[in-house]
Amino acid sequence: MLLRIQQALQPDELAQVRQLILTADWADGRITAGSQSGAVKNNLQLPEELPAAQQARHIVSVALARNPMFVTGALPKSVYPPLFNRYGGEANNFGNHIDNAVRTHAATARHVRTDISCTLFLSDPASYDGGELVVQDTYGEQRIKFEAGDLVMYPGMSVHRVEPVTRGERLACFFWIESMVRSDDQRRLLYEMDMAITALRQKDLERAPVGGPESPEVVRLTGCYHNLLRMWAEV
Repeated sequence: MLLRIQQALQPDELAQVRQLILTADWADGRITAGSQSGAVKNNLQLPEELPAAQQARHIVSVALARNPMFVTGALPKSVYPPLFNRYGGEANNFGNHIDNAVRTHAATARHVRTDISCTLFLSDPASYDGGELVVQDTYGEQRIKFEAGDLVMYPGMSVHRVEPVTRGERLACFFWIESMVRSDDQRRLLYEMDMAITALRQKDLERAPVGGPESPEVVRLTGCYHNLLRMWAEV
C-alpha cells in the first residue's frame, strides 16, 4: 500500500526542522547504506548524533505520534528514529535499491524490521527539478514528488530510487516502521475498514445528537476490525 499523508508536519514545524538542518554539518549519505544501496547512493545525510538532527527528529516524531492517519496506516510497533538527507549539486541521486530488511539503531542496538519505508518531503517541489521518489509496484512505477510537509509510506520490500536533482536541492526526512501487522495486504484491509468505519461514524453524528449511541452496523464493523487486528497483530 502506498499512502500519502498530507501535512504530516504543520507549517511552523516544517520551518523549525528546515532551520535546524540547513545549517548543520552534512556527511556522505553512504554512512547508513548497505552493500547494495551503497553502490548507487549519491547524496548527503545528517549524522544522527548531531544536536540539530536530534532536535529535528524530536519534532518529526511528536508530529507523527499525534497523526491518526499515520497510526491507522502504519499500525506502528517500532519506528526507526527519523533521518535526514539532502540532494543537489554533485550529490544528487539514489539509484534503484531495496531497503535492508532489518535496521539496527547504533545508539540503542534496537532492531527494527522495515515493513514500511517512509519519506517526509521538506522542500517545496517548485524549488527543485527532478528528485522524484520512484517506487516500483504491481501497477508499474509510481513517481512521487509531494508538497513540503507531506509524507509517503510504501512497502519496504519495494524497489525504489530518487531521480537526479538537476536544479535546486531536495531535503527530506526518511525512516522505517516495523508494523504490528507484517503483511502489507492485511494492513491495507485494516486501513480500508477503518476509513469506512470513520465515514459511517460521521454519518451517525450527522443524524443523531453528539454523544448518542453508534449504529449497530458501526458497532459490529468496529468489532470485526479489532478481531482482525487481534488475529494478525504481533505485539
